[in-house]
Amino acid sequence: MTELGADTWPPAPIRTERLVLRQSEARDRAAFIELFASPEVGTYVGGPRPRAELERAAPEVPGRRPGFFVIDADGAMIGMITLDRRDAGRPGHVRPEAGEAELGFMFLPEAWGHGYAAEACAAALDWFADALPGEPVVLCTQTANDRAMRLAAKLGFTEVERFEEYGAEQWFGVRSPLTPSGPFRQPAHPRS
Repeated sequence: MTELGADTWPPAPIRTERLVLRQSEARDRAAFIELFASPEVGTYVGGPRPRAELERAAPEVPGRRPGFFVIDADGAMIGMITLDRRDAGRPGHVRPEAGEAELGFMFLPEAWGHGYAAEACAAALDWFADALPGEPVVLCTQTANDRAMRLAAKLGFTEVERFEEYGAEQWFGVRSPLTPSGPFRQPAHPRS
């Protein structure tokens, strides 16, 4: 995967109909702690982390790195999206050299069921397709995570394989760089 560099990161805030995808700020720290301490959010990602541990360990501005978006609705963080390099040591790859861009997302429970994840992920994928044309994006989730499985299909991910990891069956899919993500995709320039 080509790296997100100074020419691509940080992007200007990305605006959708209801959301803003932006870099993290100090005001997001409490929401980060809530996100990682939530038993509901932790169900498919190894469980919640102890709040006291998060209070001690979370930096003043958590998540300040390339590929990390805060999802903001009405001026408050409701979730996050990551586009990171998939670790070559993990199962599931679409390239022999590994290192594909992997979409990750987590939302606070009160944001569930409103279509925010689809809206935000589509916008992040569209930004990524413009920033790094031709790069595939992969997604891995537990097959038991019905919400994530439905979102993967809605975003155009197709199954590559299933495997056992972290004590659960995982679904691994890829989204072709040519897959439009819906109403958030900018019109392509006509070819000559």
